[in-house]
Amino acid sequence: MDEMISSAKKEVLVEMVKLAQKRGMSGSKGQWKEFLKVHDKKLGTSLSDPSRRTVDSLLAFLNTFTQEEDFMFFKKVLQCHSNRDEVEQIKKISPDNETAEQKLVRLTLEHPLYPIDYSFPSHEEEWLIIKPSKKSKAIKSTEIVAIDCEMVLCEDGTEALVKVCAVDRNLKVKLDEVVNPNKAIADYRTMITGISAKDLDGVTRSLKDVQKSMKKLLSHGTILVGHSLNNDLQAMKLDHTRVIDTSYVFKYANGPVNKRPSLSLLCKAMLGYELREKGNPHNCLDDACAAMKLVLARVEGQVDDIISEEVKELDMGKLLVHRIPVNVFSKDWQSVIPGDFTIEVKVSKKVSPTYSAFAIFKNQQEANEAFEKLEGELGKDSRGRPQKIVKFDLDSGISGTLCVCTNVLDDFVGQITSKKRSNEDEDTSVMLKKLKTDQTNEQLDDSARCGTHLKEIERLKQELSQREKEISSLNKIIAALARKQGL
Repeated sequence: MDEMISSAKKEVLVEMVKLAQKRGMSGSKGQWKEFLKVHDKKLGTSLSDPSRRTVDSLLAFLNTFTQEEDFMFFKKVLQCHSNRDEVEQIKKISPDNETAEQKLVRLTLEHPLYPIDYSFPSHEEEWLIIKPSKKSKAIKSTEIVAIDCEMVLCEDGTEALVKVCAVDRNLKVKLDEVVNPNKAIADYRTMITGISAKDLDGVTRSLKDVQKSMKKLLSHGTILVGHSLNNDLQAMKLDHTRVIDTSYVFKYANGPVNKRPSLSLLCKAMLGYELREKGNPHNCLDDACAAMKLVLARVEGQVDDIISEEVKELDMGKLLVHRIPVNVFSKDWQSVIPGDFTIEVKVSKKVSPTYSAFAIFKNQQEANEAFEKLEGELGKDSRGRPQKIVKFDLDSGISGTLCVCTNVLDDFVGQITSKKRSNEDEDTSVMLKKLKTDQTNEQLDDSARCGTHLKEIERLKQELSQREKEISSLNKIIAALARKQGL
């Protein structure tokens, strides 16, 4: 480990330590804060921000990791930074020769979330690594292929690839395959994937076959395009350096870097069309084409990379998942929430025992349906958004709770219940109204109690003021006696 990280820049070491914190990783001297107590008994955890620690302290902590799995993870983080340095070097060598496609690759690799999202466990079995070619022709290649994948939930709690589509820059279909996961499937997610058990009858295409096809498509420096592409690469167990992620390239004006727009929003904002009509099922090929159209529009200068404020509020197809214990990874709690979605972890500067993330769906309707199906105690968060407290028991033996809330305010529950048709759903609507009434009564009670508390506080203030006057008078008497005794 020492040889691998000794030459790394401080900002890279800081990021590695922060990632170790987020993942709850422990070395031979424990996690970061536990290490600081031993390493620096003078300051201890009072200066726990990695960016404020010396390079020697950061190196000392990282060298406490001896497990092969940890070693390979840190190696991958370093590789992500190396990828960044390489594309930056190409730009410096010939700044006037950087193609529009290569610029988008560079912008993807420079995104703050790139080392987090693209640090794949590609050292593991079944993974295929497309090694970047050092040939000048391959580095300058402007060939692009866009993909989109669909995944099913397996009985062992993992996700498996079930469909993959790929198109070239002319939107010509290069790949449109249904894949047999060769594992017991718990949920086909048919409403999202469009795949049912019947569709897999006689299907012999495997993950390995898809990897072989992708290797041919990505030869000679071809750039891979996709929206939240890291999820598709994870599904295909494919590691490729030359990538353009449209969720990175396009951004909100004055928005946080970790807030990524949905593909539906980008189609509406940048291309002026709806990705899919309301109520229509998701289409894998449509999404691959949409990602390609976005990149071509950007390459040809038809659009810029800033999303206007007018369409910002349209991006509502997500659920906020928070109070997630740091020892529970996203791939673990993903099975707790129904539906097909991608995960966007919220980056926080504060070290906390919990973290937050967005579950990003194809559209708001799917997010609403997922929230409806969630089993948990219904309430509201501090901003008045409907929220459910969800209990979970993972296969790893970890159990606990997390909170899931919608991105819509008070009228959301009413909108959901108005769509329900059965008598049972009507009963649920009545229960929700009762719950809302109970909450209102509780708020009124709280208001009354608050008024009583304010009166009590005012009385205590007056009493305290009187005591301060008495103490001041006593101090004057004591001072006068002291002077008299001095005489």
